[in-house]
Amino acid sequence: QVRLVESGGGLVQAGGSLRLSCAASEHKFNTYHVGWFRQAPGKERELVAAIRSSGSITTYADSVKGRFSVSRDNAKNTVYLQMNTLKPEDTATYYCAVALQGWATTSPAGYGYWGQGTQVTVSS
Repeated sequence: QVRLVESGGGLVQAGGSLRLSCAASEHKFNTYHVGWFRQAPGKERELVAAIRSSGSITTYADSVKGRFSVSRDNAKNTVYLQMNTLKPEDTATYYCAVALQGWATTSPAGYGYWGQGTQVTVSS
């Protein structure tokens, strides 16, 4: 079983940057596609970025394209989410998870081994 731990969240002003990390306990982490999700109070959990197991392909939600960048270091069993030009609407709890239903899935139901989340708050 994979255990994921997110870190790097915090309070930042609009226009600022943060880098989130998702560290995995599983030595076979490099075989998994990984997604970053976020959930704001009263809203559904949404996929913001995903990266294939090899790191060769990434995908982003329209709302973060050009501002967020997902990468991974399989030697360190870690996936990163670089978030630039942050906006107040990016405020949410951010989670990483492993794709259990293949690369094409975007629904949270298709992911598992969720981390505990890390809070990102962007002030205006």
